[in-house]
Amino acid sequence: MSTTRETRIPVDRWRNLGIIAHVDAGKTTLTERLLFKTGTIHRTGEVHDGATTTDHMELERERGITIGAAAVRANWTPEGGEPHRLTLIDTPGHIDFAIEVERSLRVLDGAVTVFSGVAGVQPQSETVWHQARRHGVPLMAFVNKMDRPGADFDAVVAQMREKLGANPWVVARPIVEGEHMTGLVDLVAERTWRFDDAGTPAVSPWDDNERLAHASARAELVASVADRDETLAELWLADQPIDADTLTAALRRGTLAGVGSPVLPGSAFRNVGIEPLLDAFVAYLPSPLDRPAVVAHTEKGDVAVAPDADAPLAALVFKVVNQAHGPLAFVRVYAGRLHVGDAVWRSGTDRVQRIGRLAVVRAEDTEAVDLAEAGDIVAIAGWKDVATGETLSDAQHHLRLEAIQAQPAVLSWRLSPERSADLLKLGNGLARLAQEDPSFRVGTDPDTGETLVWGMGELHLEVMVERLRREWGVQVRTGSPRVAYQETPAKASGPIEGKLAKQTGGSGQYARVVLSVTPNGEDVNAFEDRTTGGVIPKQFQAAVEKGVASALIEGPRGFPVVGTAVAVLDGQAHAVDSNEAAFHRAAQIAVKAALEATGTVLLEPVMRVSVSAPGSAVGDVLGDLQRRGGQIVNLTDRQERTEIDADVPLAHLDGYSTALRSLSQGRASATVAFHAYRPAAVQEQSRRSA
Repeated sequence: MSTTRETRIPVDRWRNLGIIAHVDAGKTTLTERLLFKTGTIHRTGEVHDGATTTDHMELERERGITIGAAAVRANWTPEGGEPHRLTLIDTPGHIDFAIEVERSLRVLDGAVTVFSGVAGVQPQSETVWHQARRHGVPLMAFVNKMDRPGADFDAVVAQMREKLGANPWVVARPIVEGEHMTGLVDLVAERTWRFDDAGTPAVSPWDDNERLAHASARAELVASVADRDETLAELWLADQPIDADTLTAALRRGTLAGVGSPVLPGSAFRNVGIEPLLDAFVAYLPSPLDRPAVVAHTEKGDVAVAPDADAPLAALVFKVVNQAHGPLAFVRVYAGRLHVGDAVWRSGTDRVQRIGRLAVVRAEDTEAVDLAEAGDIVAIAGWKDVATGETLSDAQHHLRLEAIQAQPAVLSWRLSPERSADLLKLGNGLARLAQEDPSFRVGTDPDTGETLVWGMGELHLEVMVERLRREWGVQVRTGSPRVAYQETPAKASGPIEGKLAKQTGGSGQYARVVLSVTPNGEDVNAFEDRTTGGVIPKQFQAAVEKGVASALIEGPRGFPVVGTAVAVLDGQAHAVDSNEAAFHRAAQIAVKAALEATGTVLLEPVMRVSVSAPGSAVGDVLGDLQRRGGQIVNLTDRQERTEIDADVPLAHLDGYSTALRSLSQGRASATVAFHAYRPAAVQEQSRRSA
């Protein structure tokens, strides 16, 4: 068995990679087979048996889904090559847990996207692919479930081009005999892999007949890569022979540059295609040294942080997990070294704290280590108040890396403990869950004083409530769902004055702010100070900006205000009576008055509902979506089933899962993902009636 940590393996042979996909494409099963083939585990567990290594939370095993991203370390030595160290992160496929994918992609160097050979490119496949592209993560693809009836490798590759805008490079093709995939053709190394019933491979070079049979497929691959690689193009145009090493090097350059993605077929469940995939990780995906420098903010401006172990420390806390033996903070080290006993500066608390224990994590098991260096992903044990997105840096060289952005929560439930004695436990449990998950928010209803929890959807909130019951022993009652509405100005306001003038004897309070608000059509608010001549003294300008921001937290209807450009046009200060509090209040008064003058448009979250339904139920499913105010955006026939994409207001989706089961006799399935905020059909809504 290979050990999970090999300190002698140099950094250029490390691979930090994520396994991402649509729900139920086979990510967790694939991870289990990868761990088995690398010798990290001695037997494989199955998702349907609740026995997998990375789905170690009891709730994950019961539901058969991945909820949190699990980090696992393994070693792999390609045939005739050097040992490589792999850190694999198995991420959730359900949209409600998209924050797990987002923060994993932020710290990974490469990723493999898993597609079902039957279902192809599904909605969440598109989401995670574009998430990875946004982070500049080099990608490859694994077409799984090639043993299933109806699996079509070429159709999936075509969908990658059409739906993802990808440039797939088919480096291996499946060998299908009867209904099962029994091997694959390696177009790069010109050899054939065959797998027996136990998944044991036998590799043989092509004979003359095989070379002739696969010549056109290999030529197509070479031409496609040469189109994006000048070095290979020169050899190809000169009719020079392209050997395996030359083609592998060109594929690696193109993958790292993001201009193409190697694609391999396989069946994780039957152990077919796992070894070629592991070889591909090593051959095509980047080491930490291949990735560009990250940007960090300092008091003197932005600096580039290169992956250098001898540089000052720069590390990012990308995930916090509360386990039975205490919290674990998962950290990606970008530069420098972390030693047990080091005192490091934390951006979240603006203070120095000592590292008591470092660990490498293998799902729920940990292995203590003394040192982590640039490129490492490790966990710090024992920090109770640590939060996702914190930067750790040298005590003498303070840095702040870009924080991890969570999507806004779209749905809330009212929560209350069944026993008043559990109120304290409920508060502690909610605080820990919010610490772990930035997309989970806890608040209080200002009208009733009830506890509100906000999340990314029903499944997200169901899991959080279930975790409260299991991990904190709190039995809770849930109240009616509430939708996260927003507001935006209906029109531009023109100049509006906010003035505070109080004289109570002695020094008073005086500030005057003139500003305008304009809808900008964006998801965020913008602030601009257009004043000249020092009408608002420099020491009060920050207070004006903070006053504007606080006024936009709640608009006239009682919801957050977004899509607003605020321009400060004029102001006036008093030599004695002006202070920060006065300008903060004057800015608030001006914004509130401006929004009252313009009126606001109510925005509601619209969800992209993707339904896979049998042909007999399509009419009923379409009718139900339209009755809920849905707009049908796509309709695709796939043999006996139809794929329907519709945009539906979240407020109209209450009970949709139950209704869909009833309409289709349980044969249809659906995923619901946040799509956009749009003007609500009914504009009379206010917080009191929400």
